[in-house]
Amino acid sequence: MEYKISNRLRIAAIVLMVLGALGIAYGFIDSHSVNEGNITEYLANEAHHGGDHATDAHGDEQADTHGDTHADEAHVQDGHEVEAEGHELTHEEHVLHQLHNRPYAALYVAAFFFFMISLGVLAFYAIQYAAQAGWSPVLFRVMEGITSYVLPGGLLVLVIAFVADSHIFIWMDENVVAHDTIIQNKEGWLNKTWFFIRASIFLAGWSVYRHFSRKFSVAQDNADINDNSYFKKNFRIAAAFLVFYIYTESMMSWDWIMSVDPHWFSTLFGWYVFASMFVSGITVIALISIYLKSKGLLTFVNDSHIHDLAKFMFGISIFWTYLWFSQFMLIWYANIPEEVTYFVTRIEDYNLPFFGMVALNFLFPLLLLMNSDYKRIPWFVVMAGIVILFGHYLDIFNMIMPATVGDRWFIGVPEIGSILFFGGLFMLIVFTSLGKYPLLAKGNPFIKESEHFHY
Repeated sequence: MEYKISNRLRIAAIVLMVLGALGIAYGFIDSHSVNEGNITEYLANEAHHGGDHATDAHGDEQADTHGDTHADEAHVQDGHEVEAEGHELTHEEHVLHQLHNRPYAALYVAAFFFFMISLGVLAFYAIQYAAQAGWSPVLFRVMEGITSYVLPGGLLVLVIAFVADSHIFIWMDENVVAHDTIIQNKEGWLNKTWFFIRASIFLAGWSVYRHFSRKFSVAQDNADINDNSYFKKNFRIAAAFLVFYIYTESMMSWDWIMSVDPHWFSTLFGWYVFASMFVSGITVIALISIYLKSKGLLTFVNDSHIHDLAKFMFGISIFWTYLWFSQFMLIWYANIPEEVTYFVTRIEDYNLPFFGMVALNFLFPLLLLMNSDYKRIPWFVVMAGIVILFGHYLDIFNMIMPATVGDRWFIGVPEIGSILFFGGLFMLIVFTSLGKYPLLAKGNPFIKESEHFHY
């Protein structure tokens, strides 16, 4: 069964990208309209209008390990903010840094969010091959289409990281490092050259696996009916890839996200990010499969396949909650100042998105998908999927924004514009890839079992 991206869908994706690009441009122009010459007037107008920031008791000096560390080159030690020697910034300079950081951070959050969806699907796809799963081969072409975004999406994340530089990663600022003992002790790992070398290795490994797994999958379709050599090759490289993936995904999460707060660390952070990308990826598999099925395609995908995807959406949401609570509870209960400040900042300045994210990622999937019958209703799965994706966007938002913009966060034009741009790009790449080969991996030895999968 062939599929070609429709002109209507292609135009919709391009329109989203154009609108997103305009929003991104507006974000940069608006943030840089405030400069050293008018920052005092900006703050005076803010105070005149009774803004929260003007009356915030900790607006001048917060114990945020990057929101303020980035701005006034300070850090938290033993529960007290210690200013870098000779590098105290005024409140005006501090606010200016945060305002200028926002469009970069908004761009980075959206870029990473869509990239992690494709990387999560790549891991799920490899697991299906390594486990020789019999239920999922009818979904393989959908998974392969989504994973086509891994390379371009990963490159865009790295380009933004390179351009944004110290706007996102404070340890890339040599002046800050020179006066920060904690970051100096991590220089062996946190340095710009080694950061991009590691990132290149990660992305190259993921992309090489994706290339060959797709190649072998298509080759198996054209092989003799008794020749399963390409399937066996896919099985072997999937098993090897999963070992590579579990290490590199953890290191990627340390580098690309956790290092935004270089004074803080969590020993299970890699698993936490993995759970977020895994459930987001599976959710997108379900959404695209339901969309294609509604267009008269994927007729071989039945309610049991959708039910199984919804079970994964439900189960991994519970797993994510377990990791979120474990990370939060252990650090909060230990009450070690240099660690607990990560959560203090988010609870004080990001109360709504921080706890709202938990409701979206745990309570809603729990209530919506607990009933087995509901997992077979496409529109119900779509509704749950939209909630889950929004919740995990907020998850990434909560990881990045407190460390870059402090309490001056808002989901406005820069954030929405970034989502539209990368969402449109994701649609264009994925649906174009879906049209390159038939939607049924007919050569897979488990394809008949998958087509007749019922319970």
